[in-house]
Amino acid sequence: MWKKDDVVGSQPTLTVSMYTEAMNKFTKSATAFMEQVHLLTEARDAYEEAMTASTALRNSLDAGDHTLRSLMTQLEQVVNTHFAEPVPDKKKPEAMKVEATG
Repeated sequence: MWKKDDVVGSQPTLTVSMYTEAMNKFTKSATAFMEQVHLLTEARDAYEEAMTASTALRNSLDAGDHTLRSLMTQLEQVVNTHFAEPVPDKKKPEAMKVEATG
């Protein structure tokens, strides 16, 4: 059988060992994370820049589309007005009669 002293004596050693291992792992992981956290900031900043540029580009394209549609509408109106007008009734010029003198 185990002595009560042996059980108590080995338990603190395991606990200190587990604590030391966990602290070392935490320290290593936290340090590595903090060394790379600037990448998260850079990624967020780049995302915001891309979204701002995307919005500006979309607004520019939308404005250009609006201008094109407006010009096309005006062009269609001019063409329809011009070709929809009845052709004026023009008489063919009469041939001039030249009388011979002489």
